[in-house]
Amino acid sequence: MQQMTYRTAAADDVPALVDLVQSAYRGDRSRAGWTTEADLLDGQRTDAQMVAAAIADPRGAVLVAESAGAPIACCQVERRDGYAYFGMFAADPGRQRGGLGAGLLAEAERYARAQWGTAEMRMTVIVQREELIAWYVRRGYRRTGELSPFPYGDERFGRPRRADLAFETLVKPLSGEPAGRPSEAGVSR
Repeated sequence: MQQMTYRTAAADDVPALVDLVQSAYRGDRSRAGWTTEADLLDGQRTDAQMVAAAIADPRGAVLVAESAGAPIACCQVERRDGYAYFGMFAADPGRQRGGLGAGLLAEAERYARAQWGTAEMRMTVIVQREELIAWYVRRGYRRTGELSPFPYGDERFGRPRRADLAFETLVKPLSGEPAGRPSEAGVSR
């Protein structure tokens, strides 16, 4: 795996992070990796306003994994009532399958515990993404069966290619477990 460091995102990261998220999930570039949603959704996955809002949100942080000074993966961690929410997870499609995503996920879990004392991480995943759900299950997440609707009609999240999309909530307890793989220097601000 490539040498990488973790840090929190800043406002000047917005263009690179929008491109990173888009490349991991939508369009032909996303097909180089295994996380593509190109067969499920067209259009955008995020935009500059949504990424900038996530970076500025005092309830959370956008974490960045970088190599040679360039962002290669990112995620959002948000403190909510009694748990942390994990989202906006993206890894450069050309670098997937090498532990990059697993390392950043472990860093997000460590961050949530260290910064907020969070005992649980939650996320939502499109139910049709069975391979991705299985990846999270292998990392200790549990399927809840709790479904929420896809935001049909809100093109900020893409244009669905099918009518049956929904999200399932996945949950992982964080308290009492080892801190995960330590980062080179932890997350810097």
